[in-house]
Amino acid sequence: MRHVLTSYFWSGDAIRSRNVSDIVLSGTLDVPSPPARVLADWDRETSSRMVLEPGDVEVMPLARTQVRWPDYARCVRAISEWTSALCLPAVLAASDIALMACRGARYHHDGAQYGGAAFCNLFLSEDKGLDVHFPGTGHRIPLTRGTALIFDTGQPHGVIRRGSSGFSAADFAPDQDCTQIFLTWELPIEDVHVARALNVVFDIAPSTPLQADEEQVCVNGEPASVCPESGRWRRLE
Repeated sequence: MRHVLTSYFWSGDAIRSRNVSDIVLSGTLDVPSPPARVLADWDRETSSRMVLEPGDVEVMPLARTQVRWPDYARCVRAISEWTSALCLPAVLAASDIALMACRGARYHHDGAQYGGAAFCNLFLSEDKGLDVHFPGTGHRIPLTRGTALIFDTGQPHGVIRRGSSGFSAADFAPDQDCTQIFLTWELPIEDVHVARALNVVFDIAPSTPLQADEEQVCVNGEPASVCPESGRWRRLE
């Protein structure tokens, strides 16, 4: 059975509804390799300061990378040109940006915190045998340096071992280099260009759910969560 997904998100002072897009835009961009001192800094941050565990996705210090990496601006320019080619002019420059790290990622959606946004990600690490997988759409995209993605925050996704069928912490042993570093931007879903690119339709629900003061994703009209290992939707108890 095909699930009908509805995102309820804050728009100003009111909760608004919309569909959850099954479009995933992707490409491989020509971005420079980070210098050794930046790679060493990332490694210290993920292994010593934050202790990144399998499945974790954490925020990294962006300002330090910007200062220590002269070619950082080339990465931003590359993805700005890519988004412009997708008819998303200037939206990147006006969006919040963060540097992130993940050691794989359990399946999840971000519609409960970022329902009013789409994510635009640019991966900066080399290919480490990992894919980003969208189980609801069938998209499975190898992660390598320069992989760029735009997708709906309400669409379940995870970062899993290439060749696997789901997320398992055992696939990310302590002695394996499985960490991916990426830049992420929050693109406003109500921006006309973003909504058009993802085919998002607003105000699709005749009424809001009972908890109308919270962002959430409903499946076939019912609140639901995502299984962290399989990515399948499951009804909230």
